Amino acid sequence: MNIFKENIKILKEPFEVIFKNKNLILEMTRRELTDRYAGQVFGLQWAVVHPVFIMGLFVFIFAVVFQQKIGGTLDLPLDYTAYLLSGLVSWLCFQEAMVKGCTSITANRTLVKQVVFPIEILPVKTVLSCLFTLLVSVSVLVIYVLLSYGSLHLTYLLLPFLILMQLMMMIGLAYILATIGAVFRDIKDIVQLFAVMGAYIAPVFYLPAWVPAIFKPILYINPFSYFIWCYQDVLYFGRFEHPIAWILMIIFSLVTFSFGYKVFCKGRPFLGNVL
Repeated sequence: MNIFKENIKILKEPFEVIFKNKNLILEMTRRELTDRYAGQVFGLQWAVVHPVFIMGLFVFIFAVVFQQKIGGTLDLPLDYTAYLLSGLVSWLCFQEAMVKGCTSITANRTLVKQVVFPIEILPVKTVLSCLFTLLVSVSVLVIYVLLSYGSLHLTYLLLPFLILMQLMMMIGLAYILATIGAVFRDIKDIVQLFAVMGAYIAPVFYLPAWVPAIFKPILYINPFSYFIWCYQDVLYFGRFEHPIAWILMIIFSLVTFSFGYKVFCKGRPFLGNVL
């Protein structure tokens, strides 16, 4: 019973910190988005152009050049482009959040060294700024499916819950990476390499059935695969094609969120000294 109460407390604490500082987090998120493109001719429009360009590039390579032909059956209801986009929407946001999470502390040295500033919100606002990429990516997929098929699956109603779970996972990862990044600056380059490779070791560009048996364990030990399967259930299949993935996705989200915050709290007293 005591262990259960302790776990609930660990899970509640980051929520309480976020809720207590919600106005400051939202304002800092807005400023991060606007400051990122300050002084540029197209400004915030680049936040839309970047994910649209990346998604368009992958669609061109895999759907046009390689001409993958799937879809139009009961098992695979939509075409390959929809399958590809349904996996990309999650991964593009993940990779952006992880890369930026590495520097969420080091990029805000002056705030970290202020005694009264709640530095726990820095990784949170970094992750929230990446949410824009996810929303743009989902919008591209919605437009494509509507233009191609004229309607959306009812499972799209599950998107808010799925996005919430992904946000929790990303915040937990950002807490961990921010703590490591304050001491070991090379972590950003390591994460960037993983971000390039990650889409190819998760079921984004291919169906699991296409993977040789010897490599399938890599697919199933990758926690990001389960998020991508859940997004594909919602955006592509229109049904719970991967029910176990939903259970594991929720577990990964809750555990990473609470564990990441715990790691950050352990390292917080030393962050000011290493910057």
